[in-house]
Amino acid sequence: MRTTLTLDDRLADSLQEMAHRNRLPFKVVVNKALSLGLRAMDQPSPQTPYRLSPLAMGGLREGLDLNKALALADSLEDEAIFTKLEMRK
Repeated sequence: MRTTLTLDDRLADSLQEMAHRNRLPFKVVVNKALSLGLRAMDQPSPQTPYRLSPLAMGGLREGLDLNKALALADSLEDEAIFTKLEMRK
Protein backbone atom coordinates (compact mmCIF):
# COMPACT_ATOMS: atom_id res chain seq x y z
CA MET A 1 0.00 0.00 0.00
CA ARG A 2 1.29 3.40 -0.87
CA THR A 3 0.89 6.21 1.67
CA THR A 4 2.45 9.48 2.79
CA LEU A 5 4.06 9.81 6.22
CA THR A 6 5.47 12.81 8.02
CA LEU A 7 8.47 11.68 10.06
CA ASP A 8 10.43 13.53 12.70
CA ASP A 9 13.70 14.75 11.17
CA ARG A 10 15.88 12.82 13.63
CA LEU A 11 13.86 9.64 13.07
CA ALA A 12 14.08 10.02 9.29
CA ASP A 13 17.84 10.57 9.53
CA SER A 14 18.23 7.44 11.68
CA LEU A 15 16.19 5.39 9.22
CA GLN A 16 18.18 6.74 6.26
CA GLU A 17 21.45 5.96 8.03
CA MET A 18 20.31 2.43 8.85
CA ALA A 19 19.21 1.87 5.26
CA HIS A 20 22.56 3.08 3.97
CA ARG A 21 24.55 1.07 6.53
CA ASN A 22 22.66 -2.17 5.77
CA ARG A 23 22.45 -1.44 2.03
CA LEU A 24 18.67 -1.80 2.05
CA PRO A 25 15.97 0.33 0.46
CA PHE A 26 14.52 3.00 2.74
CA LYS A 27 11.02 1.53 2.55
CA VAL A 28 12.28 -1.90 3.67
CA VAL A 29 13.90 -0.37 6.76
CA VAL A 30 10.76 1.67 7.55
CA ASN A 31 8.51 -1.38 7.19
CA LYS A 32 10.78 -3.50 9.39
CA ALA A 33 10.95 -0.79 12.06
CA LEU A 34 7.17 -0.38 12.05
CA SER A 35 6.65 -4.14 12.22
CA LEU A 36 9.03 -4.53 15.17
CA GLY A 37 7.52 -1.53 16.92
CA LEU A 38 3.97 -2.82 16.54
CA ARG A 39 4.95 -6.24 17.90
CA ALA A 40 6.66 -4.59 20.87
CA MET A 41 3.55 -2.49 21.55
CA ASP A 42 1.34 -5.61 21.54
CA GLN A 43 3.60 -7.36 24.05
CA PRO A 44 4.48 -4.88 26.79
CA SER A 45 7.48 -5.81 28.87
CA PRO A 46 6.61 -7.48 32.16
CA GLN A 47 6.76 -5.07 35.05
CA THR A 48 8.57 -6.05 38.18
CA PRO A 49 6.54 -5.65 41.36
CA TYR A 50 7.29 -2.58 43.42
CA ARG A 51 9.24 -3.40 46.55
CA LEU A 52 9.72 -1.09 49.48
CA SER A 53 12.69 -1.61 51.77
CA PRO A 54 11.84 -0.47 55.28
CA LEU A 55 14.38 1.57 57.22
CA ALA A 56 14.72 1.86 60.96
CA MET A 57 13.84 5.36 62.14
CA GLY A 58 14.82 4.90 65.75
CA GLY A 59 12.88 3.59 68.71
CA LEU A 60 9.83 5.02 70.38
CA ARG A 61 10.23 7.98 72.66
CA GLU A 62 9.02 7.92 76.21
CA GLY A 63 5.65 9.54 76.64
CA LEU A 64 4.79 9.28 72.94
CA ASP A 65 1.50 7.46 72.38
CA LEU A 66 1.17 6.46 68.72
CA ASN A 67 -2.55 5.93 69.20
CA LYS A 68 -2.86 9.67 69.54
CA ALA A 69 -0.78 10.60 66.50
CA LEU A 70 -3.39 12.99 65.08
CA ALA A 71 -3.62 14.87 68.36
CA LEU A 72 0.17 15.07 68.44
CA ALA A 73 0.25 16.40 64.85
CA ASP A 74 -2.38 19.02 65.75
CA SER A 75 -0.39 20.03 68.78
CA LEU A 76 2.83 20.39 66.78
CA GLU A 77 1.03 22.39 64.11
CA ASP A 78 -0.46 24.68 66.77
CA GLU A 79 3.01 25.24 68.22
CA ALA A 80 4.41 26.10 64.78
CA ILE A 81 1.60 28.60 64.13
CA PHE A 82 2.06 30.15 67.57
CA THR A 83 5.83 30.50 66.94
CA LYS A 84 5.18 32.18 63.57
CA LEU A 85 2.71 34.60 65.11
CA GLU A 86 5.13 35.45 67.94
CA MET A 87 7.89 36.20 65.43
CA ARG A 88 5.65 38.75 63.66
CA LYS A 89 5.30 40.91 66.78
